[in-house]
Amino acid sequence: MELKKELGFMDVFSISSGAMISSGIFILPGIAFSKAGPMMILGYILGGLIVLIGTLSVIELITAMPKAGGDYFFIMRTLGPLIGTISGVLSWFAICLKTAFAIFGIAGVVGGIFYGDAMDHQTLIVISSLVTTVFLILNIVGVEAASKFETVIVTGLLLLMGMFIAVGMFNVNLEYFNPFIQIYDVVNGKLELVSTGSPLSSLGAGLIVSSAALIFVSFGGLLTVACVSEEVKKPKKNIPKGLISSIIVIIFVYGATLFVTVGVLPGEVLANSLTPIADAARVLAGNPGYIVITVASLLAFVSTANAGIMAASRYPLALSRDKLFPSFVGQVNKRYKTPTVAIIATGLLMVGSLLLPLETLAKTASAVILTTYVLTNLSVIIIRESNLSNYRPSFVAPLYPWVQIFTIFVFISFIAQLGIAAIESSIGLIFISLAIYFTYGKKNSSKEYALLHLLIRITDNLKLGHNLESELRDIIHQRDDVKLTEFDKIVMDAPIVDLKKFTSLEELIKVEAEKFSTILGKDNLELENLFFERENDITTAISGFTAIPHIVLDDIDSFHMAVFRCRDGIKFSEKHPEIKAVFLFVSSPELNKLHLQTLASIATLIKDDNFQEKWLEAKNENYLRDLILLRTRKEKTSKNK
Repeated sequence: MELKKELGFMDVFSISSGAMISSGIFILPGIAFSKAGPMMILGYILGGLIVLIGTLSVIELITAMPKAGGDYFFIMRTLGPLIGTISGVLSWFAICLKTAFAIFGIAGVVGGIFYGDAMDHQTLIVISSLVTTVFLILNIVGVEAASKFETVIVTGLLLLMGMFIAVGMFNVNLEYFNPFIQIYDVVNGKLELVSTGSPLSSLGAGLIVSSAALIFVSFGGLLTVACVSEEVKKPKKNIPKGLISSIIVIIFVYGATLFVTVGVLPGEVLANSLTPIADAARVLAGNPGYIVITVASLLAFVSTANAGIMAASRYPLALSRDKLFPSFVGQVNKRYKTPTVAIIATGLLMVGSLLLPLETLAKTASAVILTTYVLTNLSVIIIRESNLSNYRPSFVAPLYPWVQIFTIFVFISFIAQLGIAAIESSIGLIFISLAIYFTYGKKNSSKEYALLHLLIRITDNLKLGHNLESELRDIIHQRDDVKLTEFDKIVMDAPIVDLKKFTSLEELIKVEAEKFSTILGKDNLELENLFFERENDITTAISGFTAIPHIVLDDIDSFHMAVFRCRDGIKFSEKHPEIKAVFLFVSSPELNKLHLQTLASIATLIKDDNFQEKWLEAKNENYLRDLILLRTRKEKTSKNK
């Protein structure tokens, strides 16, 4: 069962922004400051800019394959089921870990109100479980309700953050930025300043990179949109606009918020704070300011938790569709059209994630998200080089392949910066993924993937079917909201013949008349004469390249078509000696509407400026069929935006 398309531009923007503005800005700045001082602001900005560059490849793949599971789906179709399983499980865990941050934050705020300093860890877990349950119910009821809720929350959050920035800019103490590099370490149970430095030193460059790697989880919201892309209306427009605008806005919000925070909090206070933005607001406006930012942080945690569950649950759904997870995991609720089992499983995983230490949670999530970006950029290189005809993204990443090579190198260096513990955690998740694949997925999934098509370019020994191209073709139809016509259905079943040598119209009609005579129960000589009479009355060659020989029979009630390509040409007449494309059909007077629709569809097809070139370059009959089915169609007027 397909998921409903209910998300527009503002939903994409809000889901992406809401998944980013969370603990990455409300909790992590204190940790990042303790490791780099004010230099960490540049780390956030650098991380955002690199994410923006790396996301160009993500957007390309999403607009080519807007399906549930996002990055898993296109990595699976590019690198195969083994790497796909690893990617899907890693991304599922990554977003669950990131969302656990948010749930932890919500539980901390709610628990603080009711229990104050008396709240223990067990109580925190109980509250977190209840909070998770609320979001599970919201997401089961429907993605539209969850997305509208997300839009309201993000709008309120950005307004509150704007107030904080506006007030704070006039109260910044620039002395707090000197020295620009400050490194803190634990002394007598408290973080104290132990080293300083200049931003222009080699230490400064290293700290920018390490800070960007640490806080990379703050920009994990982009994968969230990839996961729900199947539910986006007009994904060709809404996904690129929503994602790019979201990243730009969040980079600005992060940079301005951190500038204010560093400028109003003394270094030792900031380094030891787990609520740095709220502490800065208290300095600016007393308890009212603290309350306002606490509310903002609560909204941020709520938006991230909501978007996180919405996105993470699409991974087990996609894995189940590909038979790498059991089929019941991907069941879609008939009433709400949401993946109920996948949503519940995601909630349970998030509650379990809360048992991990905070910094381990952040580093592991960052490492996994970085790995996903590496695989995504690698996927763009492989899928482009595989020459898949039906890989047709509506957004194409510029400066190929240099952008992809650059981001792969940077993301790998970021992973190295996170330390051995994060890498070990990621390796542990990879082993879990391998166990799932070899115990279940390997024997059930047999998906074709782009890497095999690339290998065909290297060796002639590998033979593939047309499964991946057909799947991409169907995804394009779904992405563009194409409703298949009766003509399309006829093309799906029509014989398509690729003639290997020059032939004549007489030879072509004799062969086809014999085939149609069997299907229609008519005499083949009678059919031949009817075709020749039609051609003698007025030629069916509508150009020097294309012809549409057709006849109408009064005593039949069906429609039959055959399509031919002959690179060497078919001689229709002296005027048209080398016809390359022939659409031959037999119709009934009762099917006049279908007859006219067929002529109109063929006319639309051949009007494409590149039709002749594409027709001659198509690899085989399957690609000719795809060329017809993926023809340019008239834009539909729609109220959905």
